[in-house]
Amino acid sequence: MRVLLSTYGSRGDVEPLVGLAARLRESGSQVRVCAPPDEDFAQRLAHIDVPLVPVGPSARALTAAPASPSSLPERAAAVIAGQLEAVTAAAEGCDVLVATGMLPAAAGALSVAEKLGIRSVSVTFQQLTLPSPGRPPLAYPGRPFPPEVTDNRVLWGLDAESINALFGAALNTNRASIGLPPVDDVRDYVIGDRPWLATDPVLDPWQEPADLDVVQTGAWILPDRRPLPAGLEAFLAAGAPPVYVGFGSMPMLASQDAAQVAVEAVRAQGRRVVVARGWAGPGHGLAPIDDRGDCFVVGEVNQQALFGRVAAVVHHGGAGTTTTATRAGAPQVVVPQTADQPYWASRVAELGIGVALDGPTPTTESLSAALRTALAPETRVWATAVATMIRTDGAALAAQLLLDAAGR
Repeated sequence: MRVLLSTYGSRGDVEPLVGLAARLRESGSQVRVCAPPDEDFAQRLAHIDVPLVPVGPSARALTAAPASPSSLPERAAAVIAGQLEAVTAAAEGCDVLVATGMLPAAAGALSVAEKLGIRSVSVTFQQLTLPSPGRPPLAYPGRPFPPEVTDNRVLWGLDAESINALFGAALNTNRASIGLPPVDDVRDYVIGDRPWLATDPVLDPWQEPADLDVVQTGAWILPDRRPLPAGLEAFLAAGAPPVYVGFGSMPMLASQDAAQVAVEAVRAQGRRVVVARGWAGPGHGLAPIDDRGDCFVVGEVNQQALFGRVAAVVHHGGAGTTTTATRAGAPQVVVPQTADQPYWASRVAELGIGVALDGPTPTTESLSAALRTALAPETRVWATAVATMIRTDGAALAAQLLLDAAGR
């Protein structure tokens, strides 16, 4: 079987495809991945001997310069055009195309599959984009919902209108260029009749009833066997388990001010700290605030190994980081910023495995209070218990489903 996995987005959009690609390779399938041309993505895929087909500009560069609400349609048009060019070439001869990532990119990839007559699967790594009467949709930047509207079904209708206004013209112009008819409802086109939800059912239970036939596979995770750097190993061995602080690609948190707040809050609990630089901000992420020996800075690192050896994980609430910390049994403090991050923060709090910070800008006092709860023995006990409930076969199940689909 020949499979193309297509995405466009940050690390959280690419890493699950690495896990699925590895499982597909084990089954004897041929796999390619279309993703942004960032070096760390290429390295992760090279580690499992899967080629990266670069598409669009660097995701890191886009994160450093996020789009304004007014520029979203223009950026969407460029993303879709890039998908049509790169994915069309990469998909030739494939049996199945898996599309995920930011909505315009997924729409472009699915259009290629439609043009080539290839079976396709639409996947999301969080359920908040799937219409459900049990919750409201997320609003796009610059397009808030009317505050007087509280009916979720009405809000989902407004969400569809907003998506069509932002991305409809860009998608249909590009579709016309390859001889495809226009799409009336962009969101419904991307979701399709049977979307896949690649999240853990304990951490992210699918909220039925809904008008969708959703396939929840579990999270797609590649077991990471990379050793930790020697310097980090020495730091971990030199004292009690430290607190990990990392905010991924969040520019609002990847600053010297945020580093100051985080390190001081951890020190206030008598703990050492491991700081992850992340992607954005001055000097490309968090940095030490002084030269004291209780702080160790890391770049790209095996989080699966590291999170099992820390006292707590302070992070932004990305789906991947939340899942990895939960599987490791590490208590969490989540500082959500945008999109699905408040949802993951709420799930951590509801499960009793950590704390969701109230507000996107932590202070030393608020983070210290959250850490006191996260570092309490009872939080560790419950986090350890929940870790045993998280399924580990999500990528294997997804790979088997793809094999079954190709066989049909």
